[in-house]
Amino acid sequence: MRTASPLSRRALLTAAAASVTAGLTTAAATPSRASGAHRSLPSPAFAGFRTVGRVKEAADGWVQYSWPGIVFEGRFRGSGVGIALDDSANDYDVQIDGTTVSTLVTPGRTTSWITDLADTEHTVRLVKRTECPWAVGRFGGFVAARGGRILPAPAPRRRQIEFIGDSYTAGYGNVSGTRDCSANGGVDRNSNAGLAFGALTARKLDADHQQNAFSGRGMVRNYNGGDPGTDYRTYYDRALLNVVGDVWHKPRGWQPQVVVIGLGINDFSTPLHPGEPWATQSELTAAYARAYHGFLDKLRARYGSRTFLVVSATAVSGTAFADTAQAIVRDRNARGDDRVGYWYYDDPGLDHLGCDWHPSLQDHRIISGLLDRYLATVPLDW
Repeated sequence: MRTASPLSRRALLTAAAASVTAGLTTAAATPSRASGAHRSLPSPAFAGFRTVGRVKEAADGWVQYSWPGIVFEGRFRGSGVGIALDDSANDYDVQIDGTTVSTLVTPGRTTSWITDLADTEHTVRLVKRTECPWAVGRFGGFVAARGGRILPAPAPRRRQIEFIGDSYTAGYGNVSGTRDCSANGGVDRNSNAGLAFGALTARKLDADHQQNAFSGRGMVRNYNGGDPGTDYRTYYDRALLNVVGDVWHKPRGWQPQVVVIGLGINDFSTPLHPGEPWATQSELTAAYARAYHGFLDKLRARYGSRTFLVVSATAVSGTAFADTAQAIVRDRNARGDDRVGYWYYDDPGLDHLGCDWHPSLQDHRIISGLLDRYLATVPLDW
């Protein structure tokens, strides 16, 4: 695999994260027929819909979020359904009965309608395609068309997977088909988290998943040394990425059987610059390993001893990324934790035709298949 060339938007994401404010989007009035959220529920299920991903309830009952790949699922009877949104930054796919029927591009504050359906029971799924860590999206619920009604929310899936990572995990530029996507809509219009490898694998396994990915971020070093003093760990515990000090509270119903971690491409893929905390690559490698062990300790404390932790790596030519990740797993196993595994992925069929040399849709399908085969060898409790 070729090492990625300079990534304009990845650098932009890194720089923007340094200047985000604690302000949220302006509150919108809840639609009269939209399903409101109930504060008392301990799991990510609300009246008439359920969520997959990290969300927070706003004072007006709407749901706020900023990680990519957030999903809202519902059921309704009738010939149409409305989707209440307040979001001028992100794109969404609307799926009815498992088929994508509409893409909402930066919809703003509106209720978007899907109509002319058979007058029967349907499922509806809203998927946040894009990654805008400085912008908070807001979902107000599903709205039944005249004569129809919203049905009780679908039940949670028994299998759960958490994906932690960077732009690869987020699906950065994966639908572009060309590495320079400046002329075909830019990165946002060419990204679909719902078609990234993690989401594809979760769908095949019929698993709920979180896609906690942040482009340009590394375990200790961001892309090209950007935004020094922060890294992925700065943001991992937040529900709303642009709110300093925000804390996501794990619902009782969220207990993933496996966590797949993909952090290291940004740490190692660009040369060190004068003034960075690490004078040599050896110092960077040692800091990366120490931080990774601490991060795995955090996951163990949060999810317990039965959750299987996958440390992943891929080819970044001329760097210590893969060897260091593998050594971390050997060390954990030697300490007595046999539920930490190493997954290395690469394939001659990868073309990296996404924006800025990122994986394409074909690549994400290949990577998902490689992950499927790896997980089939892991003793998971499901």
